[in-house]
Amino acid sequence: MIFDAHSDLPTFIYDERDRGKVHVLEENFERFFAPGIDARVMAIWTRPDRRSNATVYGLEVLNALRRDIEESERFELVTNSEGMKRVIEEGRIALWLGLEGGEPIGESIHLLEVFYRLGLRVLTLTWSLRNAIGDGVFERTNGGLTNFGIEVVGKAEELGIVIDLSHINEAGFWDVLDITAFPVIASHSNARTLCDHRRNLTDEQIKAIAERGGVIGAVAIPSFVHRERATLERYVEHIAYMADLAGYKHVGLGFDFVYYLPGWSGRSVEGFEDESKIPALIEKLRETFSEKEVEAIAFKNFERVFERVVG
Repeated sequence: MIFDAHSDLPTFIYDERDRGKVHVLEENFERFFAPGIDARVMAIWTRPDRRSNATVYGLEVLNALRRDIEESERFELVTNSEGMKRVIEEGRIALWLGLEGGEPIGESIHLLEVFYRLGLRVLTLTWSLRNAIGDGVFERTNGGLTNFGIEVVGKAEELGIVIDLSHINEAGFWDVLDITAFPVIASHSNARTLCDHRRNLTDEQIKAIAERGGVIGAVAIPSFVHRERATLERYVEHIAYMADLAGYKHVGLGFDFVYYLPGWSGRSVEGFEDESKIPALIEKLRETFSEKEVEAIAFKNFERVFERVVG
């Protein structure tokens, strides 16, 4: 079983429907899901050119996603762990709703609750730029959480929304851990020791997430895997490194495949270019980990966190 903690497919669905296409998930099922995805976080990413009207854009993408889900019997948007288990037992795919960056909620704590009522269960606090919550990793400043950001973390904890620390800068990262005792995740990040990229996590950050019972999802974007040649073997090295450092119970999968997005064609990990290569990944994991450990990394670790935070 595979739990993919981060996918930008909602952007693809929105763009396709904007061009007049329908049944996008259904028609692309073999391409995006058939190799073994059982649960996936569908992240609404407010891309930089849509930040000025982020709330409208976020709602439009969410509407396109929900309509597309309703047009297929293969999927269901789930809002709790029991729902995920039921959907998978029925032989269908459980989709969780996430926001990749809090831009759609603006500076309104009430909008966070609105999105929660619409299904939001994972909140990546920032993308790589600054928003009302805090600074992303690409900002030149090193501001932590704002006062509003602190309020957002508290409200997310109250509602049962998983806090995702991928993309936030280090000051904000540590601010979050100072104010919440709940498990947190980094849905799509790797180890900075193996690949020195701002989006990857330091050893201290990896261990801190593990100490809270959280999980880091290894990301399959080549520049986060290796600076010169990103391969499946090197992707698995990140998983093994983080597991050695923090324990296998705190590592998962957050593929963030982007080959279908405009401008990203060809940017992929050699030997792990898309979902069709998931069986190759599992076989490679079995060379390093026991079957119990592979099952945990592939699915159960994120399942545990969602059961704890979302319910």
